[in-house]
Amino acid sequence: MDRENFFLETLEKVKSLAAGQGNCVSREQVLEAFGPLKLEEEQLDGVFDYLEKRRIGIGEPVDPDSFLSEEERDYLQDYLDELAGLPQRSEGEILAMTISAMAGEKSAQQGLVEVYLRDVADVAKLYTGQGVFLEDLIGEGNMALALGTSMLGSLEKPEEAPGMLMKLVMDAMEDHIQEVSAAESAGRRAADQVNRVADRARELAEELHRKVTPEELAAETGLSLKSIRDAMRISGYKIEDIEYAKDVL
Repeated sequence: MDRENFFLETLEKVKSLAAGQGNCVSREQVLEAFGPLKLEEEQLDGVFDYLEKRRIGIGEPVDPDSFLSEEERDYLQDYLDELAGLPQRSEGEILAMTISAMAGEKSAQQGLVEVYLRDVADVAKLYTGQGVFLEDLIGEGNMALALGTSMLGSLEKPEEAPGMLMKLVMDAMEDHIQEVSAAESAGRRAADQVNRVADRARELAEELHRKVTPEELAAETGLSLKSIRDAMRISGYKIEDIEYAKDVL
């Protein structure tokens, strides 16, 4: 395994370790996990910074409520108030329900979803502050939970169910965060492309005292014709200093 893949795999192992310890790891555990890589101090600082940004406490648990906005607090309270109406289950009932869910009983699987809805909300709080809405995190987690209860038949013991379900919930939330981040990055790149083309078009138009064609802009600025046309399309054909063909207006 190459160094980069080993690093990423180790990072996932540390996150899983934290999940089983109340979303907390010790500094010693992190250093031991990454020991084979012999990371520089600056690299280790980056690892700890990454973990802290994902609400993983170093040495002691973090208070997830401290990262919630007032709007998120209000939403969460309303959501938890709704869950308060669900029936309370004893450990024995949950175990029996899990065994039935593992056997494929649909009503038991739905019952388990209700059992773990509050846990999904608790997990979602750990992922706030990363550019996603708490409501969306809970929605993604609930969908993963529902899917997970239909997959319990793959387990050997019912005691393994909570860990499996919460792992699926966490994975779904992390995937959502990554998707949102990627979309935002793509949006920023698109905006930068439009601005770059618009700036060059304005400069050339000022020299020529008229609007310019995409072909002229490509020839005079070194920008590729494709990048110019892409920027035109992304802008909705509204870059002011470019002369558009009539068939695109």
